[in-house]
Amino acid sequence: MAERSKRYRAAAEKVDRTKRYTVAEAVAILKTFPKSKFNETVEIAMRLGVDPKQADQLVRGSASLPKGIGKEVRVIAFCSGAAAEAAKAAGAAEAGAEDLVAKVMGGWTDFDIAVASPDMMRHVGKLGRVLGPQGKMPSPKSGTVTEDVPTAVKEFKAGRIEYRTDATGNLHAPVGRADFSDEDLRSNVEAFLAHIQGARPASVKGTFVLSAFISTTMSPSVRLAV
Repeated sequence: MAERSKRYRAAAEKVDRTKRYTVAEAVAILKTFPKSKFNETVEIAMRLGVDPKQADQLVRGSASLPKGIGKEVRVIAFCSGAAAEAAKAAGAAEAGAEDLVAKVMGGWTDFDIAVASPDMMRHVGKLGRVLGPQGKMPSPKSGTVTEDVPTAVKEFKAGRIEYRTDATGNLHAPVGRADFSDEDLRSNVEAFLAHIQGARPASVKGTFVLSAFISTTMSPSVRLAV
């Protein structure tokens, strides 16, 4: 195993690995960590009490964070006519129908999120092999297939994020940036935790949220009391 950096070790000394911290305490600890040369993303990692092999226990969707995530999000929209014009007005980097599908099929993926109207999915479905592995394929469960494409574009640009459990029942999501105020980070983390609690599948028995941690891109994690 590679040796941890001096900065990482200094940060780790500030965390009691046996303790579970409130969101406010955890955020305050993150703020004391030595700074890196770039504005790191603050991330949340959660282990859920789900069986990933059961389709009805997949936890997937999107959540709006009250303070955004602190970076420019490039959204494209698969739609046509007036909807495409409205999507561009709402901030979409690109909006179009079969022409945009062809562009992506040709290898262009310079965007973060793709939104589509339901009638476009017969064309967008061809992009599964391109967008699926990148986690960019539009889906009703994540809120990226919708009749109201312009509103979805606006929400994702304002701080709405997608999430889904992986093959081991873990879930990761960005909740802000290192330069956010303590209050803004706390608001985002608490909003995301509340959202996930509300997304509990009906078939899950026992404890739903087994553990949750926050960290910056290059820092050790801080365990939350959930």
